[in-house]
Amino acid sequence: MDTNEIELVKLAKAGNKLALASLILQHEEQVVKTITGMLGKCPEADDISQETFVRFYQSLDDFKCKSGVGTYITRIAINLSLNEIKKRKRNDKFFSINSDNNILQIPDTNLSQHLENDNLKEIVNKAVQFLEPKYRIVIVLKLIDGYSTKEISEILNIRKSSVLTRLSRAQEKLRNRLKFYKEGLL
Repeated sequence: MDTNEIELVKLAKAGNKLALASLILQHEEQVVKTITGMLGKCPEADDISQETFVRFYQSLDDFKCKSGVGTYITRIAINLSLNEIKKRKRNDKFFSINSDNNILQIPDTNLSQHLENDNLKEIVNKAVQFLEPKYRIVIVLKLIDGYSTKEISEILNIRKSSVLTRLSRAQEKLRNRLKFYKEGLL
């Protein structure tokens, strides 16, 4: 964490609203990307984005600056997103999935070449929504948000080897789900 961010956290803890607003503005786009990657573009995503920052504010005194603010806020966003996924399953609702402009960089270069096609972007984003949450998290954090394996390990509080294993399995599940689309496109 850089000294500027540490100073903003100290000021925010002391009640400085401008410092808090600055921290929120710095991380707002990342939070929205993470939540939308987890839930798809839906009204609940906006609510969870707001709730993420409310929870961050409420827990600010407990924040020890051991990890970066972005890591801490992303962890809150993921936990709230997972709660929403569980709620959806309890209510037997289907996932709300809309097309957006997230571009997944699937390691299959032939498929990546076709991601410029808006229809394929929508198909890939839908496929991500149907992954189990533990796999969806690593795909969203790595391929959509661009976090490193080390950062994902810190955010999820798991070993780097576990991140790599989940990422590998998630990519395989995603490839299997997209296989019939890929065969139709190539």
